Amino acid sequence: MQGEVMVKYAAKFRLAAGTYHPMHNLTLPTPDGSTQIDHVFVSRFGIFVVETKNMKGLILGKEHQAQWTQQFFKRSYLFQNPLRQNYKHIKALELALDVPAEAIHSVIVFVGASTFKSTMPVNVTHGWGFIGYIKSFRDVLLSEAEVQNTLAQITVLRLKPTRKTNRRHVKQLKARFDPRTQKKCPACGHNMVLRTAQRGGYAGRTFWGCSAYPSCRQVQAVS
Repeated sequence: MQGEVMVKYAAKFRLAAGTYHPMHNLTLPTPDGSTQIDHVFVSRFGIFVVETKNMKGLILGKEHQAQWTQQFFKRSYLFQNPLRQNYKHIKALELALDVPAEAIHSVIVFVGASTFKSTMPVNVTHGWGFIGYIKSFRDVLLSEAEVQNTLAQITVLRLKPTRKTNRRHVKQLKARFDPRTQKKCPACGHNMVLRTAQRGGYAGRTFWGCSAYPSCRQVQAVS
């Protein structure tokens, strides 16, 4: 939470509110459940999707590695590559919004007493460095009407920021990455993943759906 607060504070004072429209702590529905986004800034220069990491120690990693390393007090800890983590957020917005993919930008912000030991991509920043990265985009990609439409679309799509929404999201994450819950699709052999119905008479109910959706639409009830 400390990292998110820092980003909100920095953006409030360094990103003009009339140019960069902030939206924080978004939970959006996805085909396999939901995804949680720390910050989104919508502007005529694009949509900036920000993932924050509050960490200490040395940070090592390369753009295409699945996991990065945190070195702290002579110990090493692996964590998910935040660029990959943010990729799912990007794809969720691409599916939901009427904007070109090139208008959506991924931004990673590390806060806390951490130091990069590896050379990082330009969109992986530390502290207030994300401000300069966002401001470096000067080509106009969206009209003012598209900006307002994007804000309206996100407002409609986002799930209400309640404890229930957060608990459901955490439950889906645990189930999605717990090998004990892995099921195979009887139709195509891909993994089945837990999803939540978003509309209709079954809205809010959890079910197993094929990870190959929309190519395969196999579903199973949760026992």
